[in-house]
Amino acid sequence: MRILIAEDDELILKTIEYKLQKEGYEVIVTRNGKDAIETINNTQVDLIITDIMMPFASGTEILTAVTALGKKIPIIMLSSLGQEEVVLDAFALGASDFMVKPFSPNELILRIKRLAH
Repeated sequence: MRILIAEDDELILKTIEYKLQKEGYEVIVTRNGKDAIETINNTQVDLIITDIMMPFASGTEILTAVTALGKKIPIIMLSSLGQEEVVLDAFALGASDFMVKPFSPNELILRIKRLAH
């Protein structure tokens, strides 16, 4: 399973990348929304983990790009903003799941496994 991580916080990015690789997943890392969208356009990915607030393109723009391509890729949205409006907007745009930072890497793995089946 190939997972794209779109996250501009280096510590969170490295933590997720390490945990996913340890679990045996193939990981592609991007540090901004523009690179994430380019990767989605050019590479087969099975799941996307994206922060909402990122440089050049937001997580919601990534979600919109995936929908526009007609791809059915599960997307887990991450945000330090846990306001109900942000969460509801993410789900309305088609997010598969939403996690508020900080979160447990072990919980993230469980959610990935749930979405992968």
